[in-house]
Amino acid sequence: MYQYYFHLKLAPFALTPDTRFFCEAPPHLEALTMLMVCLKQGEGFIKIVGEVGSGKTLLCRQLLNELAQGDFVTAYIPNPMLSASELPQLLANELGLQEIALLQGQALLTSLTAQLIHINQQHKTVVLIIDEAQAMPVETLEALRLLSNLETETHKLLQIILFGQPELDEKLAAYGLRPLQQRITFSYYLKPFNVLQTRAYIQHRLIIAGHTYGPLFTDKALNAIHHASGGLPRVINILAHKALLVAYGKGLTQVNRACVKQALNDTPLRPWLRRRSLLGIFTKRKPYESY
Repeated sequence: MYQYYFHLKLAPFALTPDTRFFCEAPPHLEALTMLMVCLKQGEGFIKIVGEVGSGKTLLCRQLLNELAQGDFVTAYIPNPMLSASELPQLLANELGLQEIALLQGQALLTSLTAQLIHINQQHKTVVLIIDEAQAMPVETLEALRLLSNLETETHKLLQIILFGQPELDEKLAAYGLRPLQQRITFSYYLKPFNVLQTRAYIQHRLIIAGHTYGPLFTDKALNAIHHASGGLPRVINILAHKALLVAYGKGLTQVNRACVKQALNDTPLRPWLRRRSLLGIFTKRKPYESY
């Protein structure tokens, strides 16, 4: 709607995980670097935890792109609401082993292990990536631990990465899951953006979308978006998109703080973000003051 008005070629703040818009902000770049280093070193189990809207799925998609350029074979599970018996079947399907996926029980595990060994002998690494892992049932998490046991004398046959919300840590802290928790060799908490990172993130997405006509958001508008969003990329996208709609509707050439206020009034936020916004979003601050 406002793309033509603001001379944009793409929608800059869409909520879909479009890797063209991946921003190498420190939290995401550090996480991606850690993942690539660990996978190349053959670490068996890795965990990435972040708050809702912190950009985990986009990071996950970017990782898949990176792995496609190396000696990796990937299996991606975006919806982990699986039973313990469905997990190895889905893994086989993701690896293109449809005939094996039709098997069950020990026959399935034996055939899957043989195929993983075959892939390993081709000097390739199989990586299983599970998004929204906090939703995985406890029995399936235990089945995942058993899959992580698949190994030769020198190599893990399957490397596993869990992406999840903080509830994942709570689930893994259960006494019955301590064997799985001990298998996780590296963990990373995906922090929200600080104010400077929020500003850079918004500018990055605008540039990718084709904006070349100078600052589209005022300093006060950028600071307001950061404070109201808590530095969470998804909330930043929602507020920036709505603020652009407001500016377009008013015939403005730049998004100001009043546009952000109107966007915020139309956005249902979680209670802690709403309180944060009401307490401080429109107080007078320095342009680059950290919140």
